[in-house]
Amino acid sequence: MHLVYPAVLAALLFCTGLYGVLARRNAILVLMSVELMLNAVNLNLVAFDVWLRDELHAGQALTLFTIAIAAAEIGIGLAIVLRVHRNRGTADVDRLRDLRDDAPDAGSDTERADREEKAEAAA
Repeated sequence: MHLVYPAVLAALLFCTGLYGVLARRNAILVLMSVELMLNAVNLNLVAFDVWLRDELHAGQALTLFTIAIAAAEIGIGLAIVLRVHRNRGTADVDRLRDLRDDAPDAGSDTERADREEKAEAAA
């Protein structure tokens, strides 16, 4: 088996996934693009394992490990995206850059003193 064919296919998969991560706005599509990149790495691991005729099959073992990590990453990532979508109403990555609540930040000392004065006046 020639090593060129799976290597070129893996490079195309990886480039497609990289483009998807950089160009997409939807968080679910970004996760799918990351999966494409991981599958390109898996293809390279298995191709080099076959090409080198490794007796321990370390490439295939690493591929199984990568598949398990990818499954956990997708499960947790999808749960986070669904939770954020329920709370914010969107899965757009550009709108989710600021994930903090609407609570006021600590600010400077003068702002903090003004807030304390207002709290005392209200009490």
